[in-house]
Amino acid sequence: MAGYFPVLQISTAASNMPFEIHTMQWIEQARKQQIAVPHRHNYFTIVWIKKGSGTHLIDLHEYAITADAIYCITPGQIHLLKADEGTDGYVISFTTDFFQSDNHFDLLFDSGLFYTCSAPSVMEAAPDMRNDLEDIAQKMIKEFENFFLLRSEILRGYLKIFLIYLTRRYTQAKPDVHHSKNISLVKSFFELLEKHFTTKRMVADYAAELALTPNYLNEVVKKISGFPASEHIKQRVALEAKRHAAYSDMNMKEIAYKLGFDDIAHFSKYFKAATGANFTEFKRNTLIQADAMAR
Repeated sequence: MAGYFPVLQISTAASNMPFEIHTMQWIEQARKQQIAVPHRHNYFTIVWIKKGSGTHLIDLHEYAITADAIYCITPGQIHLLKADEGTDGYVISFTTDFFQSDNHFDLLFDSGLFYTCSAPSVMEAAPDMRNDLEDIAQKMIKEFENFFLLRSEILRGYLKIFLIYLTRRYTQAKPDVHHSKNISLVKSFFELLEKHFTTKRMVADYAAELALTPNYLNEVVKKISGFPASEHIKQRVALEAKRHAAYSDMNMKEIAYKLGFDDIAHFSKYFKAATGANFTEFKRNTLIQADAMAR
């Protein structure tokens, strides 16, 4: 498997541009002089494979690339796209600041496309939406490659329409409309979580930062995302532990320390409670899978 290299160091890819869209052919040419390694971004990424083959690793899930597959990748997720030559499609990247939504229904935090506790959002572009998505993508390419008046506003509008189409298709998208104040609160919680998950593992820590009670924070986050704040905290810590187990040569003690645990036994219990798996067995299984795929 492309993603299981226990001595591999994860690279972090940052972008100075708030929005980008490229064809798969452009991506293929740009990467010819680079070694493809699993990496994480500080921005959102949508990969639409119109046709082609290969594999796409997102965190600990590996997908065979199929026609019309769409992958929605949240900032911080580790991924590696290994598309075979001739693969056709688009890669769209954008920052939170670029996509400033003033709607009550937030397409980043309230659609099911991003910030999921379990598996990444993967869907298929249905025949009845394929032509519309292609039309929008082509218009985004045209705007992105030129510097017309109000370029960012046009790109933001096309991106919003593109995300609405995906939200309609995504089976886990929630049709309920929530109050914008709650959306803003949940955004703040996720931002704090990403900054402090290695040092703060209690809901009360985040509630204090937001001037709320822990019960209220749990309730609001669950209403918006489907999971209480406590579950997001637990799964965020466990996900980082899994990433280090699969992509580094650190042992359990080193990973526990990196994630803010002074007691290795406490970390072991925390990991099992969050994932249902024993850490040592999880690490061993990743090595077995790596060896099997290397043969």
